Amino acid sequence: MTSKISFELNATDGAARTGVISTPRGEIRTPAFMPVGTAATVKAMLPESVRATGADILLGNTYHLMLRPTAERIDRLGGLHKFMNWERPILTDSGGFQVMSLAGLRKLTEKGVTFKSHIDGSKHELTPERSMEIQRLLGSDIVMCFDECPALPADRDRIAESMRLSMRWAERSREAFGDRPGHALFGIMQGGLEPDLREESAEALKKIGFDGYAVGGLAVGEGHEAMFGCLDYAPGYLPQDKPRYLMGVGKPDDIVGAVARGIDMMDCVLPSRSGRTGQAFTRYGVVNIKNARHQEDPRPLDENCSCPACSSYSRAYLHHVFRSNEMISGMLLTWHNLHYFQEIMQGMRDAIAEGRFAAWQKTFHDDRAQGDIEPL
Repeated sequence: MTSKISFELNATDGAARTGVISTPRGEIRTPAFMPVGTAATVKAMLPESVRATGADILLGNTYHLMLRPTAERIDRLGGLHKFMNWERPILTDSGGFQVMSLAGLRKLTEKGVTFKSHIDGSKHELTPERSMEIQRLLGSDIVMCFDECPALPADRDRIAESMRLSMRWAERSREAFGDRPGHALFGIMQGGLEPDLREESAEALKKIGFDGYAVGGLAVGEGHEAMFGCLDYAPGYLPQDKPRYLMGVGKPDDIVGAVARGIDMMDCVLPSRSGRTGQAFTRYGVVNIKNARHQEDPRPLDENCSCPACSSYSRAYLHHVFRSNEMISGMLLTWHNLHYFQEIMQGMRDAIAEGRFAAWQKTFHDDRAQGDIEPL
């Protein structure tokens, strides 16, 4: 076991990369998809079940955990890993995105953000220093800088002002984080869809110095093509020898497209949220199990999938338990979705290592094009 966090880039194929982030709690194979455990749980899943899908790392949410049960309580109980029974690496976001989403319930200043809890209306303040303290109390392996993330579309002046505030906060986050062997701090690039602002942000972050770098401020309303347009150049502004993390993405097509453009890490609530609402991702597209067409279908969701939902249950059964509002529906569909997302990641890691990523990507898109598009 290593006593520090390091990144080894093992192979590239075009812009796509594969490597390993080594941490005291285990290795993270990249490209990596991080299931989201917002409130110290990946909804509808046991931690050992999440691990069984192939996940090396989970994401926890600073905003939600600071409100309930509080970072201080989690610290007293032995830290987030022990609290949620997940001994492998955990990345925590800074809370900035959730606070942004509060809109009228927040007030932004140079110091930080004051806001009212969505739970009970209580008043709180989140600053770079407080965000670092919360993430330290949680015991996060990978800590994210506190940043401000405007929704898109936004005018250039607003994006520039927000980005420069985030860079000042990044410097304060770095100082407050200090020297913590075995833990890493990632900076977050901002700048909207403006190439020069993205480059300015990257240069500011590199000057401060971080263990990894995130591309923030995407998947916030700009649309699929605009996001890819930004990813065509933004990762190239970041250091080659550090992990690159695209925050809050995404759909299978978005994940594959991001990796093709040089991204190493991603997270999204989509696999678990979709599982709870009756949607299953397969290599041939999305299956909406609530649709009547499945009520007498004896086939599995995907004949080539080895997850419990596919190996032991029919579409007819999954349709029945979803329509009956049985908890097992969300459990099985979430397990399937997380398994499928991890299969995508393993497929890309193997293809990049073997220099056949373009062919793998073509097969991925060809399979999805053959699928039935089901109504929601």
